[in-house]
Amino acid sequence: MTSGVGPRGGSPAHRFYSVVVFVVLASLDNVAIGLVPPLYGPISESFDVPVSALGLVTALTFLVSAVASVAWAYVGDRTDRKPLLVAGTLLWAAGTAGSALAGGAVGGLATGYAGFVVAQIVAAIGLGAVGSVGFSVVTDLISPRRRGLVMSFWGLSQGIGTLTGTLVAGLLGSVDWRRPFLVLTVVGLAATAAYLFTYDIRRGASQPELAGVLSAGGDYDYRIGRADLPKIVGRRSNVWLILQGLTAQAAFGSLVWLPVLFQQRALDQGYSTPTAIVVGSVFATLFQLGGVFSIVGGLVGDALQRRTPRGRAIVASVGILAAVPFYVALFFVPMRIDVPDGAGGGAVTAAVLRSVVSEPTVGLSFLTAVLALALTSANSPNWFALIADVNPPEHRGTVYSLGNLVNGVGRAAGNGLVGVVFGVLRGAFPPPLNYAVGLAAFQLFFVPTGIMYWLASRTAPRDIVAVHDLLTARAAGAGPDRTDRSAEGTSGR
Repeated sequence: MTSGVGPRGGSPAHRFYSVVVFVVLASLDNVAIGLVPPLYGPISESFDVPVSALGLVTALTFLVSAVASVAWAYVGDRTDRKPLLVAGTLLWAAGTAGSALAGGAVGGLATGYAGFVVAQIVAAIGLGAVGSVGFSVVTDLISPRRRGLVMSFWGLSQGIGTLTGTLVAGLLGSVDWRRPFLVLTVVGLAATAAYLFTYDIRRGASQPELAGVLSAGGDYDYRIGRADLPKIVGRRSNVWLILQGLTAQAAFGSLVWLPVLFQQRALDQGYSTPTAIVVGSVFATLFQLGGVFSIVGGLVGDALQRRTPRGRAIVASVGILAAVPFYVALFFVPMRIDVPDGAGGGAVTAAVLRSVVSEPTVGLSFLTAVLALALTSANSPNWFALIADVNPPEHRGTVYSLGNLVNGVGRAAGNGLVGVVFGVLRGAFPPPLNYAVGLAAFQLFFVPTGIMYWLASRTAPRDIVAVHDLLTARAAGAGPDRTDRSAEGTSGR
């Protein structure tokens, strides 16, 4: 620890403003993720490539973003985090703009599909910063007692962003697929400008063990180094928390095809392609509203964690496993779609919303989807909170990014392979049944995920105690690595 000149930090209003801007940025980044899948059809026609080629682009961007997040997070755990977040947000805004201009002969960007791929990769690199570095900053705002609840809002903002991207793509992109990309670019630049006025949150500020030192003006000046990486991997809870993402995200990655399933159902019932795109986007958005129950998952995780240090992991395990039968049922519940074909996006959206209460098959599908999403939503806030609980402040961004890397591999595999599976199944099951069968099969990946969370519940208690002891020793000036905070390693445990 080092001494400073006195307590630092923004006023309550400044802190609240900073948190709001962080949440909005996290949400906008995920809007960018959700834009492409609902527009696979028109984009593929524009570039004269098969829809599967667009599915591979989405899989590639998931993977690139995950790899980039490791580098962003490692630098963020060593240096000032604010400039990194600004740079990352500007990169994804540039990539989003380039996606809209690809093949449009604007500014020499008449490169078609290749230009679109490059632009999506640029956006993905920027997205890696906002997720990993942003996570590190947000955990420094939250006390351990309320981590599940507050991280549920962080995770929920990202989920809402993805849903918003799906909805915006359907409403603004049904006639011109480039329009939503241009709109998001402008909004992203405005949000970046707002971020410049946030204050720098101090590393370790949320830890009770460090409260006395920081309030007296001291600094938590421990930073990650290369020697810390084996210690991170050697922490058993980290192993299970990172590996569970491989199978979880294979299942979640397949769900980006949910708008396509509902589009195919609309086409099968005789609707035109523009109307089917809107129907697919609205239904997919509506059916994923169960994600708002992540707040409940966070609250339950906090409550059980106060009773047992296994609490958060147990809540995540039970939620994931219980959701599987509801997901499988969702894809096979029959639906009768009744919307005005050829009408505007607003009219189709209104008709879909009315059908939830007027059409029993739609109402049953909605209830099934809400239950499935509500149960799996227990995963996100408790995963975020557990990473913060079992790691010291200077490791959290990097551990999150390693988890995000594995998540990206799983998500890319789920998103890319399920498209191939749909094609194989098409020979035996005509659309939309091939989509239903393929999506149902991929939800079985949630089973090993639930098992790994259960294993994490057995190792988390001792890792939480170890972090508490380490920070207490550092606050007292007795940390075993007090004299060595160099770039080669400062964790001490």
